[in-house]
Amino acid sequence: MNKHAFSLRQLQYVVAVADTKSFRQAAERCGVSQTSLSAQVAKVEAALNVQLFERDRRKVLITAGGSELIECMRNVLVDADDVSIAAQRFLEPLAGTLRIGVIPTIGPYLLPAVAAMLRQELPRLTLAWLEDKTETLVRQIRHGSLDGAFLALESDIGDVTYEVITKDPFVLAVPPCHRLGSSSTPIPFSSLKGEHLLLLDEGHCFRDQVIEFCSGIGVYELGFRSTSLPTLVQMASADMGITLLPLIAVPTETLRSDLVTRPIERPIPHRTIILAWRRQSALSVAMQKISQTVQHAIRDHPAVS
Repeated sequence: MNKHAFSLRQLQYVVAVADTKSFRQAAERCGVSQTSLSAQVAKVEAALNVQLFERDRRKVLITAGGSELIECMRNVLVDADDVSIAAQRFLEPLAGTLRIGVIPTIGPYLLPAVAAMLRQELPRLTLAWLEDKTETLVRQIRHGSLDGAFLALESDIGDVTYEVITKDPFVLAVPPCHRLGSSSTPIPFSSLKGEHLLLLDEGHCFRDQVIEFCSGIGVYELGFRSTSLPTLVQMASADMGITLLPLIAVPTETLRSDLVTRPIERPIPHRTIILAWRRQSALSVAMQKISQTVQHAIRDHPAVS
């Protein structure tokens, strides 16, 4: 067997410095003196024969060579954590705390519909929720700070394992006075030509999906970009433009606005809601059970099915 020149604890010190960009803050995080931490980081650099950090009195920078190596160290630490988690899950696969992320265009509409059944079906499992954009959630899954996340499959989700929860069609949302609001049949997508479209701000995957579906039709994006679906809905309700909404959000958002929603002709634009987690995670059994429970809850909840 190979004898390793550094320990997991030393790798934790290196990653802490990379995260905080500070030897002092990294030492505080790790519960050791700054002198001790600096010495251990220097030992790792010596063992690898690579300088990981550039140091001066004001800041710490990760070197070009250090960037790739530190990412490898993160993966090693995540895999080491999996050893402990796997042992715990072998004994009690559906007990403990899981950290689950959810994107803002799914969380407020899905979680109220499924929370009760999750508590009922998984009484020994505690779910700690975090709402954020796709890019952040995927990065946290990769680094092991999140166990899984509810995302849209059509987004850039990287190399993860996932279970499909449901298809979520998009509907047209217009103010009551709008010409497209009076139709009783599905709206052809070509009817949107020349319209002014309200969209979410950069970084929201729902924005990217709407743009993709609308490309080539000849719609115009308004200068105002919303940071949330509720704000988007209120702007459309005030006759500032039209928008598309995921069907899962319609029951909630139309209750607090005067918007009229209409289905769209085939091919119907949609997204695919998934629960994603890291490949080879020790939590796969729990994630699959959560997926199944959420699927059943959605089927029993007409507001989101």
